[in-house]
Amino acid sequence: MSINNPDFQKEIHKVIEEKTTEPPMYKVLLHNDDYTTKDFVVEILMAIFNKSRQEATSLMWHVHRNGSGICGIYPYEMAETKVNLVSLVARENGFPLKTSMEKE
Repeated sequence: MSINNPDFQKEIHKVIEEKTTEPPMYKVLLHNDDYTTKDFVVEILMAIFNKSRQEATSLMWHVHRNGSGICGIYPYEMAETKVNLVSLVARENGFPLKTSMEKE
């Protein structure tokens, strides 16, 4: 069978599609604390998670009332980067703001 044969090419595409899987996704969770200001949380949500001011404010209140909330769902490396970035920026500003990630 020739590489240029349409049937051969279809078979190759079928094998590739069967072996291709989506990466596992991870939820990035924001946790409430008694020290981080609400304004800072809103700014973090806007800057790191690309939320609008309205979305960020709504999520901040959800976290405040419920103890935690989902900031976004990402592939592992992106979720890990966002968790580390929030921690770094929070520490630089003197806040103990905590985020975590869990497999969806």
